[in-house]
Amino acid sequence: MLLKDYFDVTKGYGVLATADAAGKVNVAVYARPHMIDEETAAFIMAEHLTHENLRANPWAAYSFLEAGEGWSGKRLYLKKVREEQDDAVIKEICRRCDYSRYDVKNRYIVYFHVEEVLPLIGSHQAG
Repeated sequence: MLLKDYFDVTKGYGVLATADAAGKVNVAVYARPHMIDEETAAFIMAEHLTHENLRANPWAAYSFLEAGEGWSGKRLYLKKVREEQDDAVIKEICRRCDYSRYDVKNRYIVYFHVEEVLPLIGSHQAG
């Protein structure tokens, strides 16, 4: 199944991990990524710690746990490639754009190259 199809239909919960320039890690709850194509994922984010970390260190990891029984899901290893601060683009691609309950001054759409995709549990075989 293509990543776009997977994230369009699969319900679940995700976290995005980033680190600052010194390697101090932050983990934040994030919705499913917006898959632009099979190699490009985008997240809408506020001007908080995750966004600040990505300015200093472009690497991130996204862990997605499918809703329901068991431990199914995906891990995406990501590298930031660019960002935009365009409310029209954000509204065009976001699933739920009601940010009225959040005190956020600036929102960004941050694009990542998908470096690797692994299952939530286990990994590929070396060799």
